Amino acid sequence: MQFTGQDFSLKHPSKQLSGDTEIKASAPSNIALVKYWGKHGEQLPINPSISFTLNKSRTQTTALLTPLERPGGEVSFKFYFEGTHRPDFEPKIAAFFKKIKNYAPFVTDYQWKIYSNNSFPHSSGIASSASGFAALAKIIIKLEKQLYPQQTEKYYDKKVSFLARLGSGSAARSTAHPVMIWGHHPQIKNSSDLYAVVPDFELHPVFQNFRDSIVLVEKGQKKVSSTAGHKLMENHPFKDIRKRQAFDRILQMTEYLKTGDLKNFIKLTEAEALSLHALMMTSEPNYILMQPDTLKIIHLIREIRNNKKLPVCFTLDAGANVHVLYPGNIAKELKQTFFSKIPHDVIYDFV
Repeated sequence: MQFTGQDFSLKHPSKQLSGDTEIKASAPSNIALVKYWGKHGEQLPINPSISFTLNKSRTQTTALLTPLERPGGEVSFKFYFEGTHRPDFEPKIAAFFKKIKNYAPFVTDYQWKIYSNNSFPHSSGIASSASGFAALAKIIIKLEKQLYPQQTEKYYDKKVSFLARLGSGSAARSTAHPVMIWGHHPQIKNSSDLYAVVPDFELHPVFQNFRDSIVLVEKGQKKVSSTAGHKLMENHPFKDIRKRQAFDRILQMTEYLKTGDLKNFIKLTEAEALSLHALMMTSEPNYILMQPDTLKIIHLIREIRNNKKLPVCFTLDAGANVHVLYPGNIAKELKQTFFSKIPHDVIYDFV
């Protein structure tokens, strides 16, 4: 079943929660295999994308809600990241609350204190905005369930992704597991630009024990935000070509995930990573997020794959860090042949 934005609109509830309420939620990051780059309208993608959910790279969020006697037009809140009040994060959250007021009008009825922690470094190309807004969207849906309990779980599953998307596009893909597809494709059942869906096929066994180990080449704030990068796609000379490419590649990727075709999965995953960074390097203005050590790690991965005949590959997000993807049954051998040679911290994750 598909939903429209109108399906998610709500009238203001006639009641509030009584007394202070604490709501907790956790959401994972994700790593796109076929990348979304460029958007239009209200956080809508110019092409569909598909991602692995990273269950160990998570954001844990707690919201303390105090009912207001006289709710205002805007949401009253403070945001704390890893124990510290971060007013620099608040404009983006305020913009998110403003966007969702038609779909969650009850958010203005409370004073919010939002406490968030990551299990991974923030702003390092590991989709921290995705997991952060997905966790906040889950809290809002938990609140909605108490105020509008008549809705179905299918409705809530889609709406949490719909709301998360309005905070950060890739957050749409951080609300379920193990794989999510975001963006309408005429040949993918129930796919939508408004929210991400879990595809209606079973992953091949080789991908059910897949791992993503993230090599932290660069920690801290990225030099160019993803928002700025997406905007540069509006007049990109390769925009239309990229769109056609992504529509074709997402069908190829779903086939490889179903059949367990590791050889072609590796080929396409790496091609997508390089395509993403090629788009950045050919935009106007252009920019380079890969660092010298990013390239060294890529070369080492390919060397090990060729020499040791191990099915390992890389992908990249909008940053310098390298996601190393491989079946779980070669983890021990990779630790000896690859990770022991890396002079960087590594997040050992599971898809």
